[in-house]
Amino acid sequence: MGYVVRDQWQQHYADGKGFRQLGERERALLAEHTPVPDGGGRALDVGCGAGGLAVYLASLGYAVDAVDFADSALARARDEHADAVGVRWICLDIERDDSAKLHEDGYDLITMRLMYPFLRDRSRVLHGLGERLRPGGALVVITPTTEHTPEERRNIALDEDEIRLLTAGWKQAERLDADKLAALVLRGPCHAHTTAVEKRPTTGHALTGAVAVVTDEAGRVLPGRSTRGMWELPGGKTSGPHTSGELPGE
Repeated sequence: MGYVVRDQWQQHYADGKGFRQLGERERALLAEHTPVPDGGGRALDVGCGAGGLAVYLASLGYAVDAVDFADSALARARDEHADAVGVRWICLDIERDDSAKLHEDGYDLITMRLMYPFLRDRSRVLHGLGERLRPGGALVVITPTTEHTPEERRNIALDEDEIRLLTAGWKQAERLDADKLAALVLRGPCHAHTTAVEKRPTTGHALTGAVAVVTDEAGRVLPGRSTRGMWELPGGKTSGPHTSGELPGE
């Protein structure tokens, strides 16, 4: 499945297709590791599809904003979960649309289930969602991995390097197994509520200018790894927590 545009997803859900159902192991992990805060909590389910995860989070006690950019997915969610309480269904492209529809006070839990590999601009989206977390909140990415995915479907999964890049920049990153899916529980985005202050003009890090930028088939810029094990962008380098490639706590 190599969907890259909204119309393909619209047709997917209109045809009655779906994805792997929320499993008991996933339910147990979410209940254990992301319990509802005392007094109630608010959750955001990004790429909610037909709504199974959003409804489960509501059953735990969360007030849930469930977003998807496919109208057909939301139509099915409303129909299949007509009796659901505590879920607000929102049509929203998390990468491109105005986020004014989202709750302005932020979220205690943000989930991204089986959709992260389909993002075009992964780092920007993750950064933006991290800024919406309330203190003590968690962002949970549930994803297939290439280790447990047939070769012909590897485009819907993440490899180990992609997982390391995803978890970089978080104070805590816990990896859990959910029946051959990786459940990544991320807390404390290091980039949230910070401001960079330059005390002198910046200088370039690269010895030469970038004359080419390498992207994958979805248009994402592919960073490289330096001889010191640092992730680098074309024409220079970035540094920060966990850029050496290890998951926090390893």
